Amino acid sequence: MVAFLGRRRAASGGYGWNPGDPPHISPTFAAVGCYRLLDEEVPDARQVAEFVRAHYPVAEARRTDRPLWRFDFEQVQSLLWLGEPVASFQPLAAKWTKPADFTKTYELDGNPVLQHQAMAVCVRRLTGIDQSGPAGDEWRRYFAGRRRPNGTFNTTPASDGSGGHILNTVWGTWALEALGQSVSVSKNLAGWVQDCQLESGGFSYAPRAELGGVDDVIYSWAALWLLDRAGQEPRRKAAFLSWLGSLATEDGGYQDRPGGLPNPTATYYAVECFRLLRESPGAAKRAPGAPRHVLPAGARVFTIQVQAPGAGSPSEAAYLAGKLGIHVWSAKNCAPGWIGEAQRIADTRKVRVLFAAGNEEYGTYVSVPGLGTYSHLVDLVAPPKRDFGEQLPKKNFAYPWGEFRETRIRQLRDGSGRMVWQFNENEEITRALLDEALFKKTYSAISTFHFGLENFLESQPFLQRWLGRLPMVALQDAHGTEPWWWTDWLTGFRTLFIAREPTWEGWLAALERNHVASVRRDAVTKGELQMAGALPHVRDFLLAHRSEWAWWDEQEEARGHPAAVMTVLRRGSLFEAGAPTAGLSLRIRLWADNTGQGVPRTPRAELVSLKVDDREVTPNAVSAPTDRYLIYAIPDSGARRATARVRALGTGKETILTADLG
Repeated sequence: MVAFLGRRRAASGGYGWNPGDPPHISPTFAAVGCYRLLDEEVPDARQVAEFVRAHYPVAEARRTDRPLWRFDFEQVQSLLWLGEPVASFQPLAAKWTKPADFTKTYELDGNPVLQHQAMAVCVRRLTGIDQSGPAGDEWRRYFAGRRRPNGTFNTTPASDGSGGHILNTVWGTWALEALGQSVSVSKNLAGWVQDCQLESGGFSYAPRAELGGVDDVIYSWAALWLLDRAGQEPRRKAAFLSWLGSLATEDGGYQDRPGGLPNPTATYYAVECFRLLRESPGAAKRAPGAPRHVLPAGARVFTIQVQAPGAGSPSEAAYLAGKLGIHVWSAKNCAPGWIGEAQRIADTRKVRVLFAAGNEEYGTYVSVPGLGTYSHLVDLVAPPKRDFGEQLPKKNFAYPWGEFRETRIRQLRDGSGRMVWQFNENEEITRALLDEALFKKTYSAISTFHFGLENFLESQPFLQRWLGRLPMVALQDAHGTEPWWWTDWLTGFRTLFIAREPTWEGWLAALERNHVASVRRDAVTKGELQMAGALPHVRDFLLAHRSEWAWWDEQEEARGHPAAVMTVLRRGSLFEAGAPTAGLSLRIRLWADNTGQGVPRTPRAELVSLKVDDREVTPNAVSAPTDRYLIYAIPDSGARRATARVRALGTGKETILTADLG
């Protein structure tokens, strides 16, 4: 096991999920916890402590805006395990005087995630803040309101009549004790926990849980922790130990449940299980790994952009697809006819790209009793010219998950569309829904890289649990009014898939076989190629065929950000800003940095000259809050050709653009 952990250590001192992965606070916390449980010294503990202090995994603002206090707990607890002082965290923790506000844009009733609230009061206790008096009153009211009559806890108030969750019960118990209350595990609660044991021997999150009610090592750890407090053991202890042993892998780590990949977090909770039962881990076995589908003969690597722009110029979308080597462009929330017009233009220009749908159905909320009512659960990709259903009619309405699954998701799949998991910071509901997806095919992929700085594998590291079980894709989640002003993100990250041809059928087959990976290489990664979600044999194939998909070359130029685009506009040009009422116009958009909302900012290129045939002309500048371009109306003089010379401001490199006017 020590060797297993050592292979995941980075030069910085932190630990990653897999060998070679970027280090992260969560697997580092798990690794330090494992060394402690094994009574082993943490190698170069001072360097590990420096990593833990300096590498909070999300932007500092997230400590006040929908704070992810689990990370603060992992940070402080890791440092204490390492024998380091934590007094410097006290001024920050002292500001956490009540549960965090949670926007109803994400959770319809504004319920904050219970796990993070519990970790906040635990951090306050660990840093020496006295919460026994009025300083803890608002916290106590919050947790008391989430405690069910049988002693379990969950995210929503107990007054709604919903049941508890085994993890939230542990977190709630920790919180009340951190607040100075004495909490015992009653006979009734212990019986509830015992009923969470499945036929396999492992434990689920609630008795007879129907939604994603699988066995898992963290559920099992929570069950043993609660039973230990009650002075009890599992009813079927031998079956549990056999199940736990089945998660061991020959390289010394443990899986979360059979059929995945070993990781430090699963390993930590497995060792904790042995501690709670006062047993020793047995010899490592070869647990069933993640399914490994053979790559098809003659396969190549293609790219898809999930939720790329679906508004503005279809001509420029076709241009960008060809220029950047995008084979499938799933357009977000586009107007009727936009996909067809973009495909028509691409076909005319012989650009090999398939335009499809990539929608986000804003305003739809899905509810799971006890866990909350969330938006951002309806992101999809679907082929063109197919009926894949309509968004459910009620906005800001709590659709029960079962109803949503049997209506919207069924319609989507009947139309050869697929659901993509965007994000959810509630680990407990995420686990239930994605575990169900493995059996009922509700979600077909998990998002990783996102526009801006976001990588959901960093802000929600529990998603690593599905590595090898569900494909992982990059999510453009395009905003704005024009594809051109989204080019920074189109040139930064994308999804790769392995198939014989870049058809919709090829894409679906790649999803089904997990022949998919998300990749990023841009200013956010400081020019480093990062790959997420690929199984080892898929990663090896992708890297061996990098010339088929890389959007850069040794000189950093090939398929890079184009300096400009010049579009010939005619009367009736669909979806095109500046289209004339008669005759022709030339529209030029120049490279500029764009924001996460698809708005142009700092110019990166300038127009040197524009000629119509041999005559130099001067276009007019048009500027709006979300767009800017140059436009020139061509007199009806039989002009045949336009030529624009553009200069990149950073390098001085010039680009010549031409357009036929016939």
